[in-house]
Amino acid sequence: MTQVTINLYQGMSHPCSYLAGQVACMHVVDPNFRISSGHYGRLLESGFRRSGDMVYRPGCRECHACIPARIRVNRFRPNRSQRRTLKNNSDIVIRSRNAEFDEQHLALYRTYLASRHADGEMSASTIADMRRFLVSDWSETILIEGWLGERLVLSAVTDVVDNALSALYTYFDPDLPQRSLGTLGILQQIEACRNLGLRHLYLGYWIESCKKMRYKSDFSGLETRDQEGNWSLLGKQSKTTETGGIITCA
Repeated sequence: MTQVTINLYQGMSHPCSYLAGQVACMHVVDPNFRISSGHYGRLLESGFRRSGDMVYRPGCRECHACIPARIRVNRFRPNRSQRRTLKNNSDIVIRSRNAEFDEQHLALYRTYLASRHADGEMSASTIADMRRFLVSDWSETILIEGWLGERLVLSAVTDVVDNALSALYTYFDPDLPQRSLGTLGILQQIEACRNLGLRHLYLGYWIESCKKMRYKSDFSGLETRDQEGNWSLLGKQSKTTETGGIITCA
C-alpha cells in the first residue's frame, strides 16, 4: 500500500464536554488534506472521529479518559435487556438509505437536541445546519431509520468504510423513553454490519467515568484501543494490533 503522511494540528483548549472541570484539546487532521473514505477507515483504526468535514481525536496532555471503542461484530451477543428492546420495538419498521434529510428529520433532530442538549451547542435551525454536522462531501454516509407508521422516531447517522460502519450520531423521539431507541439504533447498526459482512462497528469514545458515555460497555464484543495502538476486548488480555494501515500521522 502507498503510505500517506497526514499533518495534524492542535486545536484550541476548551471546557471538556464530558468531564466537569477538565480542559480538552483536539488533534485535527489538516483540513487541506484531500481525505477519502479509505483514508477515514484507517483513521478510525487510529482512534479518530469526524464531525462534518473535521476529523479529530483527543489530544489532551494530562487526561486520557477518552478511549476509542468499537464492537467486534462476531463477538456480539445481545443481553436480556437488549433482547427485550428488540421485542418491544418489533412494530418499528427499519429502513436504510443515503443520508438525505427532510423537514421530518429536522423536526426530530431539534426535538431530540432540546431534550438532551438544551445548552444549544449543537442547535440546528435548517437542514443545512444538520448537514454541516452530520455529513461530509467525502464520506459515504447512510441513515438507519426507525418508523412507526408514517412517523420517524429514530435516525442513526452511519458512515460506511472498508470492513466497518461508524456510528456518527443517533437522534430519536425523546417522548418514547420506554422503547430505549438509542439502544435500538446500535443494535440495528450491528445488524447492518452483519448483513454487509463487516467486522466492526465504531462507537466513538468510551469514557468509564462519564455516565452518558459508559453505556457502550453494555454491548458485548466491545474493543478498546490503548495508547500503543492495540485493540483488545474490554476486560480481556488478548489483543489485535492493526497492521496494514496506510496512514502515518505526523
